[in-house]
Amino acid sequence: MSEAAHATANSPQTSAPGMRGEIGQKWPKFDAAEIAALKSKDDLVTGVQSKYQLDKTQAQKDVDAFAKGRQL
Repeated sequence: MSEAAHATANSPQTSAPGMRGEIGQKWPKFDAAEIAALKSKDDLVTGVQSKYQLDKTQAQKDVDAFAKGRQL
């Protein structure tokens, strides 16, 4: 296993299955506990907006593009 693959496999942000596991890769300012606490895409939008100082419209576009119809 390469160093990058090994580091990714052992990252707490990528241990969650599915979309939750990808959130930490896309938005590294989220920690594992914050990702686990997300209840909806609206929660993710609010978090992205806050952590990355984006307006709500841009955060919503980013989350929608990331989710591509998937649910948390």
